[in-house]
Amino acid sequence: MNATATTAAPRSHTEFDRRAITFIFIGLMATMLVASLNQTVLNPALPTIVGELHGVDKMLWIVTAYILASTITMPIYGKLGDLFGRKPLLLTALTIFLVGSTISAFAGDITWLIVGRAAQGAGGGGLMVLSQATVADVIPARQRGKYLAIMSSVFAVSSVAGPLLGGWFTEGPGWRWVFYINLPLGVLAFIAVAFFLRLPRTRNSRPRIDIAGMTVLSLATTLLVFVATWGGSRYPWTSPVVLGLIAGTLATAVLFLFIESRAAEPILPLHLFRDRNFDVSTLAGLLNSIALFGVAAYMPTYLQMVAGRSATVAGLLMFPMMGSMLITSTLAGRLVSRTGRYKVTPIVGSVLVAVAMLLLSLLTVDTPIWVLCCFLAVLGVGLGASMQIMVLVVQNSFPVEEVGTATAGNNYFRQIGATLGSAVVGSVFATRLNVLLAERVPEGGLAADDANSLTPAMVHTLPDAVQQPILESYNDALTPIYLAIGPLAMVAAVLLCFVVEKPLATTITRRTDPAVNDPAATPSP
Repeated sequence: MNATATTAAPRSHTEFDRRAITFIFIGLMATMLVASLNQTVLNPALPTIVGELHGVDKMLWIVTAYILASTITMPIYGKLGDLFGRKPLLLTALTIFLVGSTISAFAGDITWLIVGRAAQGAGGGGLMVLSQATVADVIPARQRGKYLAIMSSVFAVSSVAGPLLGGWFTEGPGWRWVFYINLPLGVLAFIAVAFFLRLPRTRNSRPRIDIAGMTVLSLATTLLVFVATWGGSRYPWTSPVVLGLIAGTLATAVLFLFIESRAAEPILPLHLFRDRNFDVSTLAGLLNSIALFGVAAYMPTYLQMVAGRSATVAGLLMFPMMGSMLITSTLAGRLVSRTGRYKVTPIVGSVLVAVAMLLLSLLTVDTPIWVLCCFLAVLGVGLGASMQIMVLVVQNSFPVEEVGTATAGNNYFRQIGATLGSAVVGSVFATRLNVLLAERVPEGGLAADDANSLTPAMVHTLPDAVQQPILESYNDALTPIYLAIGPLAMVAAVLLCFVVEKPLATTITRRTDPAVNDPAATPSP
């Protein structure tokens, strides 16, 4: 049952003039810059970081800790933003993100770095969700595509500046500047949101917060990530630990459904799942996210270790994927705004993602760099044609009072895909790498602790008899995983065929709330 069809309350229309929208977007784009830059600046520095902190075996947790924390907090930010307004939540998320960046910058060992990344994720989870939901507060669905394209221009800056800064910091003043750079940018974003973001006040009542739902959902998500991370690597799939984690995940998921069916203000309302477009777009986004994060998290490491490129160059070589994703996303958004049609584009995009994963699985140690960049560009085109459009499909299915919750729900499951992609790819990659190194590297070629402390600089100073087996091990540990991921994108394409192409709304319509005298004219503080 569609939530928009069951609304009986009176509704009002909210319009914003161009000047108000400009100021709102200044704050949102500053926030998006912080969030998006953080996703790209770390990857080129990752091999050096784990080598210096003696934590190659914990590399996946640097990525997974951020994604796990952001996944857990997304539904919380989305629901609380709907209930109390998005501006105070954005400021809170920025503050938490800055604390996490500070911890990461001063981390003395791999454990503290992982703690800092988790804190960054706890803030970053709100930055993306609240920014996307705020667009729906001020822009009708029919025009939203082109404004999302404007916001996507921030990713153009971060997709180029992030890898370049990450590589330059690693080779110059040091990798800790990857985290230092967040501090001034975060403060500027905080100021921009505080002064420029003015939104309608949602309500003055004090609804009950779904504490039980938040707690159980967080526990279920954490257990699921441990299953994906430990299963088949640290513990066999049939071990009591993994089986216990699986049982715990299922039990907490059932308990969560029970709690949500009775909560006054559920964090993830079950009626969302009665909407076909929400279900299809959310599951397709989850599957495509596995591909995106499986590549984005580990390809810079591959480029440094196997292709022998510097951290700066490895970051720059990710631009074909990020740049093509940005361009395609921008064009797709403008096309949707002009035509009002949006069903075919994400289907074609998902097929291209599957093709790209097949191509990446064919990489060898001798593959020319330009060929690899072409493969990454195909992946970027596929992701750009699908990911943002699926958010629009979800937002168009619900009233503006629920758009934060619906957007957060969609992003939550997309982040589940990102978590599974990073955790499973990282876990399988690390396990296969250790096995292949043990089999292929000549006896005495590496000391016992060297495998955990390998850096690109170290690898490429080794004798050819030792270096070549290491390069082949890195290649053969990673590329077969992409072949296994490809069919998931094809499943996403099939699912998207079932999207119902509902007309895009041309106005923003709100339920009137007697507790608010003039919701259109009363900005939130």
